[in-house]
Amino acid sequence: MTDTQPGRRYRFGTFEVDAASGELRRQGIRVRINAQPFQLLVMLLERPCEVISREEIERALWPEGTFVDYEHGVNSAVNRIREALGDTASNPRFVETLARRGYRFVAPVEKIREQGNERTREREHRDTGAEGQREREHPGSDGVPVDMQISASGSLASRPAATFEFALDVEPQAFSRILAAPEDLPKAPQVLVQTLFILFQLMYLTFYIGALANLPEIEELLSSLARPVLALDILIVTAAILIPVRAFVLCAVLFHAPRIHRQFMRLWPFLLLVDVLWALSPFLLLHHINVGLALACMALLVYSPFAQRSLVLMGAGSGSRNAFLRG
Repeated sequence: MTDTQPGRRYRFGTFEVDAASGELRRQGIRVRINAQPFQLLVMLLERPCEVISREEIERALWPEGTFVDYEHGVNSAVNRIREALGDTASNPRFVETLARRGYRFVAPVEKIREQGNERTREREHRDTGAEGQREREHPGSDGVPVDMQISASGSLASRPAATFEFALDVEPQAFSRILAAPEDLPKAPQVLVQTLFILFQLMYLTFYIGALANLPEIEELLSSLARPVLALDILIVTAAILIPVRAFVLCAVLFHAPRIHRQFMRLWPFLLLVDVLWALSPFLLLHHINVGLALACMALLVYSPFAQRSLVLMGAGSGSRNAFLRG
């Protein structure tokens, strides 16, 4: 493996990299990142605007004779860098993919050399040639599902679930740009995160089963609507569909199913839609509660799908939260 260079520091955007200490910081706050993705980031920062081939990356990260899945390993390292920087393959601000060629760092980089008590700084920007070339080319995305984790020793270890950076990759861009990223979320004990997520699933299962068990009462309540039959049909159909969906998510999280986080993120836009619809469910209890309480419960339920997404990014379904945090 390549060694990071002592006394070498880099700045780009709001980030700073210290190659000697192995630290990545954003506005002074440390961002966790594993050893090999950090080494690759240093390689890219050392040669900004230059294309670094996948073969060169493989030789640098793994000693000769190491038996690993290089294809998945490189993809994993690049995606971990992007996740740490809040970058995307489809609209790169930092790491750009050049299809079948390799990767390059496209943002301006400031190199800070430590020489005794004095520092000399040299700023390197993208030149017009590199920028023009980037605009002419159409870089592809990695797009390779990764179920392997690069360990600090340089080998690939099997993971019980896909990492959240790949979970975020399957979200529509409109969601991933406006919603919380993993680094925006607080740290919490794994047991607490897991328990809260499971309670959310049990809550919805209770809603669906309770509604189907009280159809005559609900039908009477809906009779005052303009189209009561349609409203009742929507309730029955969505409840019947969502019971197995929630049971699947519940079991997958309980047993740490592989790729559950990726699968949940694929399901999330659909769950967002139906969860917002089912946020109206407190009004089905108007025979037992008043309108004000139903409205308050509805407001809390509107937040529920966003809370579930955050819990998944915090590690719900994984054996350890560390499997979803950098470093």
